[in-house]
Amino acid sequence: MVEKAAFSLKQRNPDVLTSIANLSNDEVFTPPSFANQMLDTIEEAWAKDNDGAIIWEDKDVTFLDPFTKSGVFLREITSRLTRGLEKQIPDAQERVNHILTKQVFGVAITELTALLARRSVYCSKHANGKHSICDEFDTPEGNIWFERTEHTWAGGKEKVITVDDNGNEIENYLDGKCGFCGAPKRLLDRDSDLETYAYGFIHSGDIRLTMDEKFGSDMKFDVVVGNPPYHMTGGGGGSNDSSIYHLFVQQAKALEPRMLTMVIPSRWIAGGRGLDSFRQEMLSDRSIRKFVDFPSAKDAFPGQKIEGGVCYFLWDSSHTGDCEVIMMREGIATRQAPRKLDEFDVLVRDELSLSVLRKTLNKSEDSIVEMVSGDTPFGLPTNFSGRTNSHKKGDLTVHFTKHGKRGVSYLENEAVSKNRQLIDGWKVFVPEAYGIGASPQQVLGKPIVAGPGEICTQSFLVVGLFKDEETAGNFVAYLSSRFFRFLVSLRKISQHALKATYTWAPIQDFSKPWTDAELYAKYKLDQDEIEFIESMIRPVELGDA
Repeated sequence: MVEKAAFSLKQRNPDVLTSIANLSNDEVFTPPSFANQMLDTIEEAWAKDNDGAIIWEDKDVTFLDPFTKSGVFLREITSRLTRGLEKQIPDAQERVNHILTKQVFGVAITELTALLARRSVYCSKHANGKHSICDEFDTPEGNIWFERTEHTWAGGKEKVITVDDNGNEIENYLDGKCGFCGAPKRLLDRDSDLETYAYGFIHSGDIRLTMDEKFGSDMKFDVVVGNPPYHMTGGGGGSNDSSIYHLFVQQAKALEPRMLTMVIPSRWIAGGRGLDSFRQEMLSDRSIRKFVDFPSAKDAFPGQKIEGGVCYFLWDSSHTGDCEVIMMREGIATRQAPRKLDEFDVLVRDELSLSVLRKTLNKSEDSIVEMVSGDTPFGLPTNFSGRTNSHKKGDLTVHFTKHGKRGVSYLENEAVSKNRQLIDGWKVFVPEAYGIGASPQQVLGKPIVAGPGEICTQSFLVVGLFKDEETAGNFVAYLSSRFFRFLVSLRKISQHALKATYTWAPIQDFSKPWTDAELYAKYKLDQDEIEFIESMIRPVELGDA
């Protein structure tokens, strides 16, 4: 008799899930090696909590991937359990039947990924098919569930009248957003043959009840693990996409598992549109036991570019202490002393950065942030260019950036109503966006010393006012220092540097220019701290930051 369950996932060469991990420009697929790194973290924590017990040898532990795509987490869990339960359930077919019907569960994010995940886990796109390694399922879905879900639209104002199939008038709204995920109706109210990106796991007001309905009454998942969709549109994270990964984290916690581990973008630690409350919630959550940070996403997902990097965390319901923080750079892990994550309002990624920051803030100096304007300082959007070749007497000079190139144009003085107090003084224009890039970073783009009558578009923030050109130039010397740009970098998780990004840079005496040597001495930085700053921030010529 040939045992269908006698398979070895790790011996397949090549592993299709290793290849597919690099193919998607929609959802980010997880390489098997990275999935196993996360599962190792669960194994280690479980053993510490349970007197050395091995989680894969427990036939009663249940696992859920609530946003499965390739099925890699479920596949690797199944493989580990198949080995771990060999002594308890010697018959291979009985063992695999038990694992797949009683222990391993998934919620797919699309119909396609449901088929892919079932193929990865059951070796058949139908759980009850003749090629399935489990012979106890009665349905094609098995324990990997997918059901098309529609968004719940609310808040629409632009009304149109349509008719149904019977000719009855129906009021319909063209705009509005989904009450669960915030997806715009105008973009994702689609025909039935198109994907809605209304992920079932987060479109539920009572997720525990939903899981009971799908997998059986009183479902309790001990471990929740996976890699959720990152943006609501599935469009690859452009500026028009809004983050939704935090909704999956919050919904997973609502299941009240014993352990939860997820890989998500790191942008939440210091920024991200609509993530302020999520950041506060995460940093203050004492159940987060371990935080592993990849400043470069390529170190986790080869071939993927995710601004700000990615991270995974281990949430342990029994843990109430400090969090172990690990920084991963080019395959090298730097372990930090366990610490509270909410010492500041954003997460500082490494210990030497913390040391420099603490020394700086201990002086209790006023922050430069009070001198920095908000977004769109003069009310002129990025695409504004004014009159580029017609300069009239009394016009203001407008500095702008388009398609990566700077230029100047002209605008009537009376056309500007916002921040008029800045028009007639000396100030400094600092680019609002500048790419992160690899270390050492530049952090900020080249500033412009601007005099009376000069303004700018949304491409810049304004720092000022200064009493004269020399004082403004002295500020530029400070901005050009590695020390200043390092403090800014601690809060700059993406290319954008808005007002709050400057919170930790203290005001100096701008009657003189400042050098890094003077700043290092003022804040009593030691050699390790200085070398760290200079390894992270590249030097620039004065005024060329």
